[in-house]
Amino acid sequence: MPVKPVFEAVINHVSILDEHGNFDSELGDGLIPDADVVAMYKHMLVCRHFDEIAFKLQRSGRMGTYPENRGQEAASLGAAYALEQNDWMVTCYRENAGLFWRGLPKEKILLHWMGDERGNNLDGLRMTPLAIAIGSQMLHATGLAWASKYKGEDSIACTFFGDGATSEGDFHEAANFAASLSLPVVFVCQNNGWAISTPSSVESAAPTFAQRGLAYGMECVQVDGNDLFAMVKVTRDAAKRAREQNKPTFIEAVTYRLGDHTTADDARRYRDQEELDMWMKRDPVIRLRQWLESRDLWSEEQEAHAKAEAEKEIAMVVKNAEEIDAPASSEFFDNMFVELTPELKKQRQTMRTSSIGQNPSQVDVKQSEGAIK
Repeated sequence: MPVKPVFEAVINHVSILDEHGNFDSELGDGLIPDADVVAMYKHMLVCRHFDEIAFKLQRSGRMGTYPENRGQEAASLGAAYALEQNDWMVTCYRENAGLFWRGLPKEKILLHWMGDERGNNLDGLRMTPLAIAIGSQMLHATGLAWASKYKGEDSIACTFFGDGATSEGDFHEAANFAASLSLPVVFVCQNNGWAISTPSSVESAAPTFAQRGLAYGMECVQVDGNDLFAMVKVTRDAAKRAREQNKPTFIEAVTYRLGDHTTADDARRYRDQEELDMWMKRDPVIRLRQWLESRDLWSEEQEAHAKAEAEKEIAMVVKNAEEIDAPASSEFFDNMFVELTPELKKQRQTMRTSSIGQNPSQVDVKQSEGAIK
């Protein structure tokens, strides 16, 4: 036979609880205990309020640029719930819900965006600091998974990135390493429709971003990223594959950011109001509340109480972040270097660049220039 197919593939879309309230009981029954669904819904309310307050902190000049997570809570939360405690969670900057669920103190995120490096001190937590450079975290996740496999551990790495990040070389390098070396990595692409102002239709001509993993030999799946149940299922399946077979998976979580890219952006300049209105109806928080109410697991009274508790909690988080003691100057050295050379010790003690023999502020620039001539 002179012509024959050498490769065929099907990428499935997974949905369990859609925006109309339809629930696939065959896939969803028993997937998450009711008590956990209630706990995760309350957690999403806290995260939503955190987002609102963080936005106000930036607008009032009390914090730097902030990327809203609003509308994408289910994607990272569902994945975080499906992971085991010793797994690595390697994120960019729109995964607050998942990070908080796994134990990250909320003050850390505020400190990070306030420019306080202590927000990136994650001692004892199986997660990495927020990755602002687009795509770099995928390489870190692949390295962590490689180390886990090398040491014979059963932990895996789960990394999160946007649709735009799949155009970065870092993604392709990480994907090729993970698949070729059979590493336990779960790649979660949060396709929120926009890479800042570039629509996903321009970012890729392919019908799905999920198929970008096919070129490297990965298992690939597309999921409704605003469906908490579906996110738990596909992540749990991918984690099992990674843990038992050392095989990576590419998950495309189709979601949407309801806010601007960051507080330095104005999405009204490039996206239509009709599109935003459509996705507002697919809000993962609203969707999950409707499911809970349909099963008599939630009420207006519980909603009011949960929101009041969320306000109290986030008020305390803000207080803790804003009233933290100023860092000692020596912490720069202590946190940067494992061991200090004699020269660095001298710099830490004197807070001077002793290598040039004097305090830099005392150097006569004109005399220096004359000496050079």
